Amino acid sequence: MADPYDTGILFERRGAAGLVTLNRPHALNAVTHGMVRALGAKLTEWADDDAVTRVLVRAAGGRAFSAGGDLRQLYELRQQGRIEEAIAFWRDEYRLNAHIKHYRKPYVALIDGVVMGGGVGVSIHGSHRVAGDRFRFAMPEAGIGFFPDVGASWFLPRLPGELGTYCALTGAELDAAQACACGIATHRVSSERFPQLIEALCGNVSVDAQLSAFAENVDKKEPAGHWDVLDPLFKAERVEDILASLDAQAEAGGPSAALCGSVAATIRTKSPTSLKVTLALLRRSGKVNFEECMRMEFRLACRVAKGHDFFEGIRSVIIDKDRTPQWRPATLQDLGQAEVKQHFAPIEVELDLP
Repeated sequence: MADPYDTGILFERRGAAGLVTLNRPHALNAVTHGMVRALGAKLTEWADDDAVTRVLVRAAGGRAFSAGGDLRQLYELRQQGRIEEAIAFWRDEYRLNAHIKHYRKPYVALIDGVVMGGGVGVSIHGSHRVAGDRFRFAMPEAGIGFFPDVGASWFLPRLPGELGTYCALTGAELDAAQACACGIATHRVSSERFPQLIEALCGNVSVDAQLSAFAENVDKKEPAGHWDVLDPLFKAERVEDILASLDAQAEAGGPSAALCGSVAATIRTKSPTSLKVTLALLRRSGKVNFEECMRMEFRLACRVAKGHDFFEGIRSVIIDKDRTPQWRPATLQDLGQAEVKQHFAPIEVELDLP
């Protein structure tokens, strides 16, 4: 049954489960403001319904669980001078992320396909994250002039070592085995068994018991080749120092030289502002609670929404597809620490969380 606002999200009561389907396969299930509002309202309804003992979230289409927020919609709002509506989207989205994080019933995300950005926000905060064969996780926001949001500032610094920093600055993808190894996914199940798993989870047997019965053993898999070399290079407090370490390793030669050079080149394609703001966010958010992480993200979103790079990034990747963004400022050296710090200053109307 479709929701009454036709927002590209479907809700169904099936046995003991509330079943959610992200239903915009033509747009890689990109999350819209309407979908955010509809899911938030339905989760509130099901939280008070004793007949619903768990929530399952899946996606239509097979290619993507969700490739992120609807960037084209945000770009059009900016072009129409309706930036406050974009800010309202982030406010509601971040409140939904917090709702999922603290949901008092099992929340099972069945992720088979790409999961990025806004799709991460409606899945990774759930109590159970099941990775299928096509699972691909990434937070590539720095490449479009944004920063890892939807609660990524909470979980990225809490991944092993400097994996979160590496993912945030490079936009690197993790597959199912890598995600299970670092805790982004809690279970690995073959894609062909997802329909059976959903039916089993709609019964009255506990979620943990059913997932244990379906889950496959996963061998530990490092997030990248020569990870023992890469990991310590991402410990620095400045992006410039991380790049210098990568460059030095590349110039030194050896088996990891080509990889370090490639990683450095990838980072240099990103928005300088996004890189510096992202690293500052991760270093701050590793020391505070989830709610404060979300408030920081909202402050950043409000400021980025009124800047240049985010919409230039969308133009380059989504609208014109020329992939030649003109970042402002153009280099890391052109952005001082004082300007980065200003992004985190309190705003007039802070994020209020349920």
